Amino acid sequence: MNVLAQAAESSSRTWTVVLFLAMIAVTLGVTVWASRQTRSATDFHSGGRGFSGMQNGFAIGSDYMSAASFLGIAGMIALFGYDGFLYSIGFLVAWLVALLLVAELLRNSGRFTMADVLSYRMRQRPVRTAAAVSTITVSVFYLLAQMVGAGALIALLLGIQKGETYLGMDAGTAKIAGIVIVGILMIVYVTFGGMKGTTWVQIIKAGMLMGGAFLLTLMVLAVYDFDFGSLMSDAANTSGSGQAFLEPGLRFGTEVPGDAWQTMWNKLDMISLGLALVLGTAGLPHILIRFYTVPDSKTARKSVNWGIGLIGTFYLMTLVLGFGAAAMVGKDAITAQNPAGNTAAPQLAEAAGDHFGGSALAALMLAVIAAVAFAAILSTVAGLTIASSSSLAHDFYNSVLRGGKASDQEEVKVARLAAFGVGAAAIVLAIFAQSLNVAFLVALAFAIAASANLPTLLLSLFWKRFNTQGAVAGIYGGLISAVGLVVFSPVVSGSEKALVTGADFSWFPLSNPGLVSIPLGLLCAIVGTLMSPENDPRRYAQLQVRALTGAGAERAADH
Repeated sequence: MNVLAQAAESSSRTWTVVLFLAMIAVTLGVTVWASRQTRSATDFHSGGRGFSGMQNGFAIGSDYMSAASFLGIAGMIALFGYDGFLYSIGFLVAWLVALLLVAELLRNSGRFTMADVLSYRMRQRPVRTAAAVSTITVSVFYLLAQMVGAGALIALLLGIQKGETYLGMDAGTAKIAGIVIVGILMIVYVTFGGMKGTTWVQIIKAGMLMGGAFLLTLMVLAVYDFDFGSLMSDAANTSGSGQAFLEPGLRFGTEVPGDAWQTMWNKLDMISLGLALVLGTAGLPHILIRFYTVPDSKTARKSVNWGIGLIGTFYLMTLVLGFGAAAMVGKDAITAQNPAGNTAAPQLAEAAGDHFGGSALAALMLAVIAAVAFAAILSTVAGLTIASSSSLAHDFYNSVLRGGKASDQEEVKVARLAAFGVGAAAIVLAIFAQSLNVAFLVALAFAIAASANLPTLLLSLFWKRFNTQGAVAGIYGGLISAVGLVVFSPVVSGSEKALVTGADFSWFPLSNPGLVSIPLGLLCAIVGTLMSPENDPRRYAQLQVRALTGAGAERAADH
């Protein structure tokens, strides 16, 4: 039996490596092709604005459905049932904000980045500098989470445990190798392929992710004769929590008997997380720049509709995968492999494969889901890197340092150098951040986006009185309050799972700062505006015409 298990494990590792290499070869080929089509700043930053609604919708889905979504949410549902699905609901509802308030107006008003809209009727340098700082901050937190996750994922999915080696690597070396591989690939995708290469890589990976999740969902449902009620019942029975597994309160908003204050903070924390998830999406830089890759606002709306359809279908499938893992793998087996539940989906793939075809199919299914998860990470980090490099080159270098006088070739050259710099910095930071709990990094990125970017973006589009001082105060106020409150929260110190052990300097009771930092960011923007006499109704009228018609959107948003 031991020999059989070792043979299955070796087969799984071989399949995993083969699929990884095949996926990388295809995507690098696409990048080489795209590099020959990238000539101008418009090509590099927005892919020549030539993508259809369906193509951009797939790329949006790929950007959004990261490994955190695929592995994290499936694991959350497997361990916490109903409460795990709250993440899916929050992520999906968030797209209504993007569709109704942001997508069309942003596409019409700007050229390459969020700062094009924010700075249109204001002083360029302070606003673009603040927007670049916010973009880099959000992207770095998100990048760290994805890359640290990539290192852990490779070690786990290749089955490298402490004391074991694979291809001469122990578990620690494998994690570092995973981080370096992801970093190098994302630098290559963005530096050579620009937005065109990145988008096609994302389209391919969205297809892989949807295909892998759909196949696994079908296999799980087939085990239960497509009776979802039977699957949920079995999951509840094997979860160890019984009926509570199917009801709210197991993970979020938990009630603490005899401690009314802690119960209240738990419930407020759930609201805070929900706010950050729902409002953060419409402020994420790598999502916002996707609206500039289409030819007009109608196509931007279509791409969001495609994105919502794909993401909604995907999150429904995570429901089946999460409950399937709870029922077919079991809580104990999941937490033994990974306490956070991040390997629930790969373990389910192995269990489902074993059910239908024995150890050979189990090994193949594990390899497929491993490749899909790795593809999801690569796709998200590439999107984040191009958002960062475009902001640094277009907003900071060209508009702030060069006063808008840099040529297209110069801007593209700086963007490529910036992509290399961002990638290199992310690799180094992720290697040193391996011991951090990455879950809070993603939630913090959403909180910063919701606190700093979204209020200033909406006020810029809809408030005539809004001005430079308000935009700068709103961005920095939301950014500093979100990061600052997390530093003094139970996430960093004062709790069992805190990042810093042996110290307690937490005075902010919520794990997610959104409930406080989002209103603070909005308040800073309003107060900053009212404290400045700057007011340009004519420029606002021009922005309204631009936002509603798209007139002038092809030209630079400088003045």
